[in-house]
Amino acid sequence: MEKIKTKNKLGSNTFLLMITIVLFAVMYIAGMIIFNDSGFAKPQMFLNLFISNAGLIVIACGMTIVMITGGIDISVGSVTALVCMSAAYAMEEKGMSAWAAVGISLIIGILFGMVQGYLVTYLEIQPFIVTLAGMFFGRGLTAVISTNMIAVKNELFLKWANYKIYLPFGTVNKKGVFIPAYIYPTVIIALVVVVAVTIMLKYSKFGRKLYAIGGNQQSAIMMGLNVKRTKMQAYVLNGFLAGLGGFLFCLNSCAGFVEQAKGLEMDAISSAVIGGTLLSGGVGTVVGTLFGVLIKGTISSLITTQGTLSSWWVRITLSALLCFFIVLQALIASTKKKNQVK
Repeated sequence: MEKIKTKNKLGSNTFLLMITIVLFAVMYIAGMIIFNDSGFAKPQMFLNLFISNAGLIVIACGMTIVMITGGIDISVGSVTALVCMSAAYAMEEKGMSAWAAVGISLIIGILFGMVQGYLVTYLEIQPFIVTLAGMFFGRGLTAVISTNMIAVKNELFLKWANYKIYLPFGTVNKKGVFIPAYIYPTVIIALVVVVAVTIMLKYSKFGRKLYAIGGNQQSAIMMGLNVKRTKMQAYVLNGFLAGLGGFLFCLNSCAGFVEQAKGLEMDAISSAVIGGTLLSGGVGTVVGTLFGVLIKGTISSLITTQGTLSSWWVRITLSALLCFFIVLQALIASTKKKNQVK
């Protein structure tokens, strides 16, 4: 019986992941064909998807971990804003080093994860309510630190933010000069996180516990799993990744301000869902989430390259895709139930 359930979950994971990858490939190839004259087919355009979304990739990985357990976290956008503001304030107003700003960012994320995780797991308050309060608290605390934008001028921080890692491929311009493609260190950190979380979910006991809890919490309890402790650890890990992703976001913007990262929590949730993570829990992969982020980035790039459409079309398209994948997930779930009845 357990083997059948595991096979069903793997089948769901693979099917949803394949749909996401195919969708991304179709969208990007279409963009290369339609906007070839605008440079959409250049390697750097593809790499820019990772550069501009490095922070979101890390934050969405944390969101995936929580969603696999059947939970959710809508405070990550506010945590990102708080991290950016705190890091900028620490460096510019208090004269702290860039390394201290990294520590502050991670501590903020971990504290949010610990407090929210405790409220959700041990006090059994609904995750949506807890993280909604966290969202308001984080945004309010950001405004308490400063209502003005703080631009980061710390030399080491700017060195990190502007350091380019050149790659052995690129494009040749009209003058015949080879221009190598490049990425930033933030991209490498984001991809390392994706690989690490993938290995953790697939091969570690902790990862298997997350899937078991998300699939059926009562069964997990009967199997002898410490459900509360595992869910608590999931929220703490999510908080850590939110803090890390927030700092990567700060490296991209080089500033902190109150309205920063508004709607980022919805981008993280939609990326996870589009990537095949079930809202009900028990199914999901961070590889799928990565492609969900890339789809979001591709939509944004297509609309920006097109030039005449409003930026709100990114949200409209994302919401349509989100609805499509939620309906698809519901159909898969209903089909499973019918097969189990038979």
